Amino acid sequence: MSLKIELEKMVKDAFKACGYEGNVGNVTESKRPDLCQFQSNDSFVVAKQEKKNPKEIGEAVAAELDKDSRVKEAVFAAPGFINITMNDEYLIDSLYKMVNDENFGIKQIGSGETLVLDYGGPNVAKPLHVGHLRTAVIGEAVKRIGRASGYNVIGDIHLGDWGLPIGLVIYELKLRNPEWACFQEGFDADTDETITVTPELLYEVYPTASAKSKEDEDYLAAAREITAKLQSGHKGYYVLWEVILEVSKADVKKDYDKLDVEFDYWYGESDAVPYIPELMKTLNDKGLIRDSDGAKVVDVLEETDKSPMPPVIVEKSDGSSIYATTDLATIIQRQKDFNPDKIWYVVDKRQGLHFEQVFRVARKANLVGENTEFEFLGFGTMNGPDGKPFKTRDGGVMSLSSLLNTVQTTAKSKLLENNPNATDEDALRIGVAALKFGDLINHPSSDYAFDVDKFLAFEGKTGSYILYNNVRILGILERLQQDPEMIAPQKTIASENERNLILLLLRNPEQFQMAMTEHSPSYVTENTYNIAAAFAKFYAEHNIVKEENVEQQNSWLNLLKVTHKTLEFNLDKLGIKTVKAM
Repeated sequence: MSLKIELEKMVKDAFKACGYEGNVGNVTESKRPDLCQFQSNDSFVVAKQEKKNPKEIGEAVAAELDKDSRVKEAVFAAPGFINITMNDEYLIDSLYKMVNDENFGIKQIGSGETLVLDYGGPNVAKPLHVGHLRTAVIGEAVKRIGRASGYNVIGDIHLGDWGLPIGLVIYELKLRNPEWACFQEGFDADTDETITVTPELLYEVYPTASAKSKEDEDYLAAAREITAKLQSGHKGYYVLWEVILEVSKADVKKDYDKLDVEFDYWYGESDAVPYIPELMKTLNDKGLIRDSDGAKVVDVLEETDKSPMPPVIVEKSDGSSIYATTDLATIIQRQKDFNPDKIWYVVDKRQGLHFEQVFRVARKANLVGENTEFEFLGFGTMNGPDGKPFKTRDGGVMSLSSLLNTVQTTAKSKLLENNPNATDEDALRIGVAALKFGDLINHPSSDYAFDVDKFLAFEGKTGSYILYNNVRILGILERLQQDPEMIAPQKTIASENERNLILLLLRNPEQFQMAMTEHSPSYVTENTYNIAAAFAKFYAEHNIVKEENVEQQNSWLNLLKVTHKTLEFNLDKLGIKTVKAM
């Protein structure tokens, strides 16, 4: 049980003892730490219900709280607040209960629930670029925080592997290599020569084909014809598509591995295609489809809408499907495979209208259970230092691999200033920590500016700062020959800085719950920084290594171990790997 939950129960019981029931037990951290640690404004709520003066109620409840041995002081403060400060012994006891709890004190709000998380979303035959960073970073953090909160989280990359872009690539390859076996009549995958393509070839072919299709209608028509044949099961095209798919997956996985991002399933749009007939039958049977200039659409406008809400096209006039169709078919697939309680999408916020349309069709068609939750976690843009979308020097979109190389190289040069033995692996970890922390400290929907030097600074709200303070703790423990895992309760609290660090450690479980209910890992990220900063203040005040009082030194060392364990735990849930030296 987290400290906040215990405090809420404590306050609720005090109100009950004074004869007051209802929606009480609300506790917040004090905005005036010089006055108290926690506050409750429930006196206002009860006063309104009971038609009494909040002072009369607040003073009675404060007096009741004062009887509790866990409370150091509870006083009423006009006009209706109860200020609460806890005993140090209680704070210490709560801290070590949290450390020894199998869930690290985190409320298991997702226990028994399955959450399907759709994130990643790269397109086949195209390299990952900086635009793919946020969905990967945010999605991975939400997945890990969700699991720490008790959810059975299933991460699905949802590849863009079907449709016209694939047809364009195959057509361009056919023009260049008409002799390939897969383009011949009577192609036999079992006996004909194996087709070989490279990522570099694909990444050159797609933009070339895309540009040609915009200038040449015949080229576009031919690519569409190939797309239709592929989707109808053309053997040669299908085998080539499988090769393209596997080559693309293997290459993008290299970047995801560097980011420490893992997906449970590598499903793509193609995996949803078999469910499209069932989707169309369901929509027809429920009378949801109408004809619009030859296309089949579903109306989703509601009376309460104040903004335009166009109908959803589920089948174009030529009989082909579009993104909305495969997204809806994917929902059917996920319902059958996982029976989820929640389906969350970590996607660019500019896709908000599309997903609202998809969710409405899914609801109208009863594709999921009545209580299944859809959530759109729309993210903002990573901009350059100038506040404009991040670009290469020549104005192009930077590949993700180039960005990773940049942060790794910059991190390595900074490390070498103090550590001639710095490794490429440590540089990569520090570089990725800079990227991830700099992203996750923001609310997902916010835009932010990326500056490699600022993100890699050892001071301020950066991943490097967190890693550096964690390394400092490890250095102290190693110097004094301490096992980080051997943690015993400390005896006393010697300073306000020490007490503040303990309070921040105790608020950690609550931040995981906030991250899930508010759909933002920034709560965990922010508290991780606050803990590191509080440790730095505590460390600056107390010379732990030279402390002559052995009992006091051991007490502080145990607090350092708890801080280290919490930082490591949080960083892991944010998808950030730690280092041993900096």
